[in-house]
Amino acid sequence: MEDLYVWLVSFFFLIALLIVLVYQLMCLADLEFDYINPFDSASRINKVIMPEFIVMGVLCLFYLLTGHWGMSLLSGPYIYYNVRLYLRRQHLIDVTEIFNMLNWEKKQRLFKLAYLVVLLFLSIFWMIYHALEDDE
Repeated sequence: MEDLYVWLVSFFFLIALLIVLVYQLMCLADLEFDYINPFDSASRINKVIMPEFIVMGVLCLFYLLTGHWGMSLLSGPYIYYNVRLYLRRQHLIDVTEIFNMLNWEKKQRLFKLAYLVVLLFLSIFWMIYHALEDDE
């Protein structure tokens, strides 16, 4: 029964990360269609970048502490990329360069979104598997 709770918590962490990434993509799309100015868009996105990094780090640590090594290893490249961006000080969006980097920022977030969707499907699979296993 404990594994079911682990996967349920993992599910909610991943949903929170997906919501943050969709919010960032919406801000970039609003900027692209000129619904919002660059300063507001950059400030909105920059407010949620560090919470995204922290939640993903906590999720990976959660997988490690609960003994789900495979999911922890699958989370590794995402965390490595985030840490690399943070150490190079490229994690925040610069207001003056936002239009030049708009396509790259959108592609980066779409890739992260696809990666998290794969993790979410794996999490749902294991949650269902352990729920059916507990019934037997």
